[in-house]
Amino acid sequence: MLRSDDPLANEPSAEIGHNGGPPLDDEPRTRGFVHYCWKRAHRAACRNPGYEITMRRLKRAEALGLTYREYTAVILDRGVYL
Repeated sequence: MLRSDDPLANEPSAEIGHNGGPPLDDEPRTRGFVHYCWKRAHRAACRNPGYEITMRRLKRAEALGLTYREYTAVILDRGVYL
C-alpha cells in the first residue's frame, strides 16, 4: 500500500487484465517486495535445465522442425509441451 506522500500514489490504478507486474520501461521503478518477487520468478524461469531435460527438448524440437529456443519459448510461454 502506498503512502499519501509517495509520488506513485497519484498514478492511476492498473486496468482490468493487468497482471500487477513491474512496468516494462527501460529503467523500471522498483516497488519493493513486488519487484523482488518478479525478478526472482524471472530468474527461476530462465535458469538452465539439466542435461537430460535439454537433450529431451532438443530431440523433440528437431522432430517438430523447431529450434531449441523456439520450443523452449513455447514451453515457457504457454506451459504446454508440444
